[in-house]
Parts: sequence; C-alpha cells; structure tokens
Amino acid sequence: MKLIAYFMTLLLIFSVLFACEPTKETAKKEKAHKIEKKMSDEKENEKGTSSNKKKVKPLPDQVILDVPLINQLPELPNGCEVTSLAMMLQDAGIDVDKLTLAEKMKKVPFEENGIHGDPNTAYVGNMYHGDPGYAVYHGPVADLAKEYLGSRIIDLTGSDWQTIEKQLAASHPVWVITNTTFRKLGPEQFETWETPNGKIKVTMHEHSVLVTGYDKTSVYLNDPLTGTKNKKVNKEDFIEAWKQMGSQAISYN
Repeated sequence: MKLIAYFMTLLLIFSVLFACEPTKETAKKEKAHKIEKKMSDEKENEKGTSSNKKKVKPLPDQVILDVPLINQLPELPNGCEVTSLAMMLQDAGIDVDKLTLAEKMKKVPFEENGIHGDPNTAYVGNMYHGDPGYAVYHGPVADLAKEYLGSRIIDLTGSDWQTIEKQLAASHPVWVITNTTFRKLGPEQFETWETPNGKIKVTMHEHSVLVTGYDKTSVYLNDPLTGTKNKKVNKEDFIEAWKQMGSQAISYN
C-alpha cells in the first residue's frame, strides 16, 4: 500500500508539472507578441512622422508678384508709408488711393517745444509739400489697414526673413520699413529724438516700400519714391537695412 501511495504521489507531481508547462509557454508567446506589436507600432509612427515631413514643401527659388505700382510723387513727397500701403490694399482688391489713406492716417506734430512726435503712435509732421515730415511706423499703419481688411491684416514685425518669403510665396506682398539706400546705415546717419514716449533713434533716410518678390540673391520691390515696379536690390544688404529699422512688416491673408 505504501508503494502504491508513493507512485500515486509521483503521478500527481508529474501531472502538476506538465499542467504548468503550457501556461508558461503561453505566457512566453504573449510576451513575444507584445514586443513584436510594440516594435510594429514604433515603425508605423516613424513612417507617419516621415510622411508628415515630406508634406512640407520647400519655398520656390524665385517669386515675383504683379502688384499695382503707385508713385507717391508729386502729391506726397513724405508719404511713402501710405503709398506703399495703398499698393498692398489694391493688391488685396480694395479700391482705395494714397490720398485717402494720407488723410485718414493719424498724425502728430513734427516738433513742439523741443519734443518730437513719435512715429510709433502716428505720422510725424507733414506728408505733403511745405512743413517738415518724418514717417509713421508699423503700428498705426496696421491699424489703418485693418479698417479695410480687418482680421486679414497680419503684423509680421519682428519676424525673420524666411517668414517674409513664405508670405510672398503665398502671393501676398509685404509692406516694410527700410531706408532709401537699401543698405545698413552707419551710426552717423541716425539722431536721437526726445518724444512723449521717451527717446528714439531716427534717420532721415527712412523709407517704406512694398516687397513683391525674391530670389537667391535679390529682393524685388515696388518703390513709391522712384516709381519703379519690381526694383531689384541686393538681398543681403536689403535684409540688413530692414533689420536695422526694426524688422517692420505688414501683410494680409
């Protein structure tokens, strides 16, 4: 009886051991399956990321837009900003002229009691013949543009140059502040003004144009002062001059 009991015990042990083996094998297979699935998911994610990257199209090497040209002369010898704005708005389909914009632009005196006007708040002085005039910067210009295009106006001031080229590649010209030489100016070309909002540096070479295109080495622009359409200037020099004046830029969507 003891012998029989001994063999029965052994039989029970073997039965338990062999019963556990399939469970262990199943667990191994499930673990391997999970690893394979994780690797497969990671590969799919990599494909998706790669696919998204491929969808980003490079900018064209050259863009030159056909934008209406408006000459600021003879009526507005100091009105390059509103004239360049008129070109941009007309390109967007708005029927407005430079003289209407000049009249509507907010203005401040050129100088009173030794204090100059601030171009960041309004046009400083006189755009017409006679009394002196300086300029107006992007803020008031964007505000006036919004009266015609509302939320379509975008102030790109402070952006990098690639952002400007992206806007041009989307067939939208860009209003900018630069100088009449289209090159970076020396410090001797600037003077310090005391304004109601503090001291600012200004140059009498300040100028506004409408950028209409670019290629690898050049920038194209409508120059309201010379009445030149798609004037070609050196790209590197132009960008330096634009940055020197605060990278001011306005466009529309």
